[in-house]
Amino acid sequence: MDKSSVFSGLLFLACLLLFLSASLAEARAFFVFGDSLVDSGNNDFLLTTARADSPPYGIDYPTGRPTGRFSNGLNIPDIISEAIGSEPTMPYLSPELTGERLLVGANFASAGIGILNDTGIQFLNIIRIWKQLDYFQQYQQRVSGIIGVEQTQTLVNQALVLITLGGNDFVNNYFLVPYSARSRQFALPDYVRYLISEYRKVLIVILFIS
Repeated sequence: MDKSSVFSGLLFLACLLLFLSASLAEARAFFVFGDSLVDSGNNDFLLTTARADSPPYGIDYPTGRPTGRFSNGLNIPDIISEAIGSEPTMPYLSPELTGERLLVGANFASAGIGILNDTGIQFLNIIRIWKQLDYFQQYQQRVSGIIGVEQTQTLVNQALVLITLGGNDFVNNYFLVPYSARSRQFALPDYVRYLISEYRKVLIVILFIS
């Protein structure tokens, strides 16, 4: 790769980061849905094998201890929260997520889940995406009790939303074992198309309940 290509790539990345910073700064709340890439500790409140509650998780976090994040330190939602000058979104299942802390947003993500309900079944008790959306509706009801229905609608409509899904549908489903149920059901290209169609349904529901 020549120097001009490298420079162009870096310039594009810098412009993209500036654009995102300007856009994110306008967000009033932050909602996170997805899997272990963005789970900030919900699975610590569940009886599941998909947990990040022991070293080396958290060794580079400010406390130096595991936090339920599947990371040695901060995760993607933490970095975004820093970029918008906000407190980190708390796990929705945390008993500490009450009162005005709810106005910052909430993290509904759960390690091990996928777009499909049969993804991650080996982890037993995880918050599948449709349950995450149920919790999001519950969240709105809780916030309505604090600031009223109209203000809650404004908060949600102006919020930033991060959705990270799909990886587990391959590593913890299609490719989990040789001749898995999904690999027998679909050729890989057809499976990808199926995932896209199911993901589209998730996005439509999020838009509807927001």
